Amino acid sequence: QVQLVESGGGLVQAGGSLRLSCAASGRTFSYYAVGWFRQTPGKEREFVAAISWHGINTYYADSVKGRFTISRDNTKSTVYLQMNSLKPEDTAVYYCAADPWGLGSETLSKYDYWGQGTQVTVSS
Repeated sequence: QVQLVESGGGLVQAGGSLRLSCAASGRTFSYYAVGWFRQTPGKEREFVAAISWHGINTYYADSVKGRFTISRDNTKSTVYLQMNSLKPEDTAVYYCAADPWGLGSETLSKYDYWGQGTQVTVSS
């Protein structure tokens, strides 16, 4: 069992930066891949980024490539999403999720555990 708690969301102007954190509990967290997803009202939850259990492999949605960076510190059981050059269209609730297969995926159904989400609002 893994429990996830996101933090770091907030209100920022376009062009600004935020760093989201996903803190996990559970002894086996270091073996899980972690993904970040986001959702706006009336839309499906969409993939943002993912990282493999060892941090070697990372994956990004085309819309965030070059602006967002995912990383993890297994000694702290935490995964980060550094978001730079934010745009109003990045406004959403951001969720982190854990995938027990450990490799990372863009597919929501592969993630067994989800956090409660953190709101990111980018003003123009």
